[in-house]
Amino acid sequence: MTEISTVQHSDPTPPRKIAIVLFNLGGPDRPESIKPFLLNLFSDPAILRVPFFVRPILARIIARARVKPATENYAFLGGKSPLLELTGEQAAALEQALPGIDAKCFIAMRYWHPFSLETARAVKAWQPDEVVLLPLYPQYSTTTTGSSLTAWRVAAAQAGLMAKTTSLCCYPTDPAYAAATAGLVRAAYDKARAELDPAIGLRVLFSAHGLPETIVKRGDPYQAQIELTVAAVLQAWGAPDLDSTICYQSRATPQKWIGPSTDEEVERAGRDKVAVLVVPIAFVSEHSETLVELDIEYRHLAEKAGVPGYYRVPTQNTDPAFIAALADLVFGALRDGPGLCSHRGKHRVCAADRLDCPFALQAG
Repeated sequence: MTEISTVQHSDPTPPRKIAIVLFNLGGPDRPESIKPFLLNLFSDPAILRVPFFVRPILARIIARARVKPATENYAFLGGKSPLLELTGEQAAALEQALPGIDAKCFIAMRYWHPFSLETARAVKAWQPDEVVLLPLYPQYSTTTTGSSLTAWRVAAAQAGLMAKTTSLCCYPTDPAYAAATAGLVRAAYDKARAELDPAIGLRVLFSAHGLPETIVKRGDPYQAQIELTVAAVLQAWGAPDLDSTICYQSRATPQKWIGPSTDEEVERAGRDKVAVLVVPIAFVSEHSETLVELDIEYRHLAEKAGVPGYYRVPTQNTDPAFIAALADLVFGALRDGPGLCSHRGKHRVCAADRLDCPFALQAG
């Protein structure tokens, strides 16, 4: 009997190499980094919108004034921000959630290491076929994603990175992201409700980082996109009639900021004698503004204001449903790119009056 040998032929076309760059704010990695981190933050023209010749002086004044309170906050976290470590965990989880492509995740922080230029050089050395820029800011703002995209374009040019690139500007109402977020909120709500006296009401505070009102009035999409996200999460949860409100935290400059503030809403809950469940709706990783501002400072304010119960929803971090949503966004970006896209492909999310929408800026 003749033995028939079989030869397995490998696919002659290797999978595309996809570099995924995760954008995030960054944070100091030791106490000595706090002041230069703050100086980098307030030196950004997207953050401090004053004449260029005034900005360096004003940035130093603001940074100097904020070093002491920031140092006290980071002391609760061991003297540094956990953001880089947590973003690294998200990057590793996302790589595992992308079967069928040769994907590697890189991290580009805006105001502390690894900066965009460091990351662009690392991406170039890896020699990808394509690059996907994925902000860990679901809602677009000129102060976050917009600033990161600007920094990346400069860094990529300096590094000589020529690979075709897709920039995902935002995903505020992406169904998978909204469902993943709703799952976390629902679980925390049910747990809080089980612990509370049935006679005590429970109000959900969707707390987002604030912005100066002037930035929003000039056409920044952020506040409108926060409202879209909250509506999408409530719909995914199936709780549209919930007692809930949107509020804003982390005011950093003297000018008028969008409101209502989270402080005001916590105090209102005290007057109304209802418990609160705080949802950090614009953050997807734990950091000082969740672990200190929400968990310590606002909890203390709630106790002082007589709020009968204070609860907080954890950020997404490496929640499997959230990582799966990010993977879907990457696949969508690869399908719709190169160039600019949202979770709706080549279609803008923002209303026409949001003149700082990146699609509007691109068209102009």
